[in-house]
Amino acid sequence: MLLDLLAVAGGLVLLTGGATALVRGAAALALRLGLTPLVVGLTVVAFGTSAPELVVSVDAALKEAGGIAVGNVVGSNVANVGLILGLAALLRPFDVPRSLLRFDLPVMIGATVLVAVLLSDDRVGLVEGALLVAGLVAYIGLSVWRARADRAADALMGEVPTVTGPAWLDPLLVVAGLALLVGGAELLVGGAVALAEHFGVSDALIGLTIVAIGTSLPELATSIVAALRGEGAIAAGNAVGSNLFNLLGILGVAAVVHPLHASGIRPTDLLALAAFAVVLLPLMLTGRRLARPEGALLLAGYASYVGYLVAQHG
Repeated sequence: MLLDLLAVAGGLVLLTGGATALVRGAAALALRLGLTPLVVGLTVVAFGTSAPELVVSVDAALKEAGGIAVGNVVGSNVANVGLILGLAALLRPFDVPRSLLRFDLPVMIGATVLVAVLLSDDRVGLVEGALLVAGLVAYIGLSVWRARADRAADALMGEVPTVTGPAWLDPLLVVAGLALLVGGAELLVGGAVALAEHFGVSDALIGLTIVAIGTSLPELATSIVAALRGEGAIAAGNAVGSNLFNLLGILGVAAVVHPLHASGIRPTDLLALAAFAVVLLPLMLTGRRLARPEGALLLAGYASYVGYLVAQHG
């Protein structure tokens, strides 16, 4: 048990250090590549912090444990909105970029509804998985194109900020940050699951809560550090982008590896998945800012969902 506690503590340390390095490197790298911090948060940071979900879901698919693969994505997406954005806004309210509201958030809502419909028959097949992956590729390509167009317009108006320091340091910080995040999540999830089993918590509850939250810890650490550092665009983009990667990329890749049978996923889980995505739009539209009362509302909603899971599976 002592080793499990040490693993949890060590995981938290690695997550904190990794998030700090990733946010700092990503923000500078965005300027050097002609992108915006929002797009880096939606792509590079989101993909990197979704690595734990990818590893868990693909491994589950190979072991024909489709319920774990799908449950990990559903639980992580609910946590990204309710827990991560809620906590980040509660600690330090942040502005929401206009382009996120006009394009990225509606795409996330559409992808969420699509996946909920696909999962209504408890199955995601090879063709459906390939279509999801194709949708992610198209989204990334369009996001980069839009970012470069916006960047060019800012350059004409003389509004492009500069960045100092050696160019080689930025990608090094990103890679090191991602490695620390993945390693920290691995330690923390392993220790938390072992502790849960030690105290007799059910396997179903572990999968829907501890594993889902654990694989979302890189997003949690990154978004909180970004918000505290005043990089609200990265915080918001990381959560929304991670949800898109989970829905289109991770679920899609897992289904391509092996068709998924989502046993154990209830209609209420799909309803929670869709509800958290949809409610985020009006909350962010209010003054284009996620304030503390809105963060508290998201956290309360997430706590209610976890309470429901405990009541059903505890």
